[in-house]
Amino acid sequence: MREEATAFVPGHVTGFFSAHPDEDPTKAGSRGAGLTLTDGVEVSVEPAAESTVVLDGTEAEVEPVTTVLETLDVSARVEAAADLPIGAGFGVSGAMALGTALAANRVFERKLSANELVTIAHGAEVQAGTGLGDVVAQAQGGVPIRLEPGGPQDNKLDAIPSRARVEYVSFGELSTADVLSGDTEKLTAAGKEALARVVEEPTLLSFMYASRLFARDAGLLTERVTETIAEVSEAGGQASMAMLGETVFALGTGLSDAGYEPSVCATHPAGAVLK
Repeated sequence: MREEATAFVPGHVTGFFSAHPDEDPTKAGSRGAGLTLTDGVEVSVEPAAESTVVLDGTEAEVEPVTTVLETLDVSARVEAAADLPIGAGFGVSGAMALGTALAANRVFERKLSANELVTIAHGAEVQAGTGLGDVVAQAQGGVPIRLEPGGPQDNKLDAIPSRARVEYVSFGELSTADVLSGDTEKLTAAGKEALARVVEEPTLLSFMYASRLFARDAGLLTERVTETIAEVSEAGGQASMAMLGETVFALGTGLSDAGYEPSVCATHPAGAVLK
């Protein structure tokens, strides 16, 4: 047993998705596409008599993390530091689950493979209702396209072979669990259409266009997000809404050109890593 281990997991912004439930949470998930980000979450795990989770210095209840620890049959203190807003569409809970799985596997010498750990984290995230596709995307990095849902034993991933500067502004939270527990028929139809468009033309511009159409057709746009996307477009840029949060992300200098003071990062070239 080691004293401590730390993992870095990139943030993940989903541009569009379709929901695919299953009784087995490791087989459930989503199809869609998104950007992994150099802004992410650093997760440290150390053995402890009782499991606790600390996010940005404050003790927190993060159900996927608790489930990961229980699945690995370990008791640990998990400390996470996020570069990103919480609950705003950046995959923070998925990052915490995946980072916990990777770091706890090392600390407690569980000797599980990468795919086994991703499956555990993905299943925990789906079970909690906090995400459907973040974990598998964060494990891959880059600009992943999720062609089939589920964990690594079931899914199929591709990617857009590009890198980009990314800007984002967040106006608040949206509840992923509330959206996913509601009627997702309209959302899934829009997601399938968006995925078909990006598969036909796997470029960043195609991804941004498909993401904007999805946000509109799925009925997820808020007034503030709609205004911001329009302002970026008027300034000659490309922007869309992060799923699921009241957040706008743009390529290049889109938000800066529209007069905003955004956070700036880039697409992350690789997936989650142990440090």
